[in-house]
Amino acid sequence: MLINRRSFIGAGALAASATALAACSSQQGASSGGITLWTHNGGNTEELAVVNKAVEAFNAANPKTTVTVKSFPQASYNDAIASAAAAGDLPDILDLDGPIMPNWAWAGYLAPLTISKDLEGSIIDSAKGYWNDTLYSVGPYDTSLCFLGRKSALDAAGARIPTIDKPWTKDEFDALLKKLAELPDYSYAIDMGVWDTAEWWPYAYAPMLQSFGGDLINRDDFSTAEGFLNSAEAVAWGTWFRSLFADGLASETPATDGQDFLQSKVPMVYTGGWKVLQAQEAFGAEEVVILPPVDFGKGAHVGGGSWQWGVSATSKNPEAANKFIEFLMQDDYLVEYSNAIGTYPSVDSAISGTKNYGEGKPLEPVHQIGKAFALLRPATPGYKVISSIFDKAAHDIVSGADVKKTLDQAVKDIDADIASNNGYKAK
Repeated sequence: MLINRRSFIGAGALAASATALAACSSQQGASSGGITLWTHNGGNTEELAVVNKAVEAFNAANPKTTVTVKSFPQASYNDAIASAAAAGDLPDILDLDGPIMPNWAWAGYLAPLTISKDLEGSIIDSAKGYWNDTLYSVGPYDTSLCFLGRKSALDAAGARIPTIDKPWTKDEFDALLKKLAELPDYSYAIDMGVWDTAEWWPYAYAPMLQSFGGDLINRDDFSTAEGFLNSAEAVAWGTWFRSLFADGLASETPATDGQDFLQSKVPMVYTGGWKVLQAQEAFGAEEVVILPPVDFGKGAHVGGGSWQWGVSATSKNPEAANKFIEFLMQDDYLVEYSNAIGTYPSVDSAISGTKNYGEGKPLEPVHQIGKAFALLRPATPGYKVISSIFDKAAHDIVSGADVKKTLDQAVKDIDADIASNNGYKAK
């Protein structure tokens, strides 16, 4: 996920100085028995501060295996990892965006984790990374997509407020958008977030595809996209998705970062937990309604999976690396993460200690939506390519390309990549 969606409480993090981008912890001079940790949090001072706090405590308790931190700006992080892997110089511990984990495990970057079974069992499914039934990564948090709506506009349109037990149906949602578009105070019915880039598109819109009954790939064996991404259900999704823009319900060029909603140009926005507090501050908590995903016929879904921690396959001290990950996954640090960046902890026992999650707290509906509807992206090494191909196809569909032809070509491209990599079988 992108840093602007993860760092939604501390906006100042994005303006961190260049020197912070390569910041190391106070334990720069780690002993020869020490271990190294790389993170994408360069420029994200709030999240990096949590990591550094844990490192300092771990180092104080383990002076013979101290951890040295190196942080990178997110935009260059994956390239740094690939370069280090090619040079045989990966760190002992690294963080990674959940969907990319199978590719890195297949490529030989990662070793299986050996954390305790008790810890593994306590972590929510969307914060655990498995490939070939083996655990390679765990994350301290997750968040959820949702719709945010202006209660006054929903009331004016006569909308039923959906619940987790009874989300909107496709017919309800379509009818509501038409009514919202007729309200005189707004330019469009909804901001669908198409200003965003890269992984946002499969993270945000593939769950809708799946709710229609399509998918990115055959999830049984990840062998083909044929009959899934170009099925009749997938075409129905693409046709519907295009209609939002063709019928004037949503803009193809909304302002970035959900500003159309915050500036009262639209009464609804498709976003996630990272936008709730800002919206409540703008309009008041009673005016901002946190809404679950729509059930388009085959169940409601939202994307799941965020940044996680793994151990490199070349670590000379994997025992210490796993020990640090266990240390970082303590409830106290999960609470620190949540309070710093607004995500919810990946272990339920930490929820009650947070400022924003738990019964009666402002972001608890986001947690409930994530628990009820999160669907992980396909756990295949080919996901990197699937993501890029789907991103292009969805952009083309929004721009007016023929839906069936576009999805057929996407299937051909995905299947060609799978074939060229021997089915992404374990090396």
